[in-house]
Order: sequence, then C-alpha cells, then structure tokens
Amino acid sequence: QVQLVESGGGLVQAGGSLGLSCEASGTIFRPNVMGWYRQAPGKQRELVAAIASNGYANYADSVKGRFTISRDNAAVYLEMNSLKPEDTAVYYCNLNTYGTNYWGKGTLVTVSS
Repeated sequence: QVQLVESGGGLVQAGGSLGLSCEASGTIFRPNVMGWYRQAPGKQRELVAAIASNGYANYADSVKGRFTISRDNAAVYLEMNSLKPEDTAVYYCNLNTYGTNYWGKGTLVTVSS
C-alpha cells in the first residue's frame, strides 16, 4: 500500500505564489509517475502537472509557465506562481505505478481576486 500526504495550500491573493508538497510512503515501485490534479467546485478533476521517475514532466496548458513540478525520491512538489482566481480548487497528489493510482486526501487552494 502507498500513502500520500499533502501539505501546503491555503489562501493567497491573485498574482501571488504558493507551494504544495506531497510525501509518499509504503511500498513504491518504479517506474512511476507522481503528479498533481485539481478539482474545482462543480467541475471534473483535471491533471495539473505530472513528473515521471525519470524526470520527464508535463503540464496542463492552463498552468504552463506559471507552475513548476519537481520531485525528490518519494516526494513531489508544486510551485505555483502568478496565481489566478480560476486556480482555486482542491489539489490532489497522485502516484501511478503499473496502472494503479493512489491519491492523497487533497489540500485546498483559494485564490482571491
């Protein structure tokens, strides 16, 4: 089993910055992909950014140039800059390995205008 625990999040003004962290524990196989998804009220969960164990990263078009994902062994980070009100959502950490998805409980990010 894999457990994911997020930290960070909170309230920030538009144009501000925020960082999220996620620590994974348990039996973690490689290769794997760790990433961040978000779900805004009334909307479906969507991929924000993901990074593979080989370092390859991809981003949603809406966050390119503003967000940066990184990882360190069994942890993944999301640096969020130039935040917009539309970035408001619950952000979930994800780990995918051999077709199995693991999820954190989520952390709320609120961007005020």
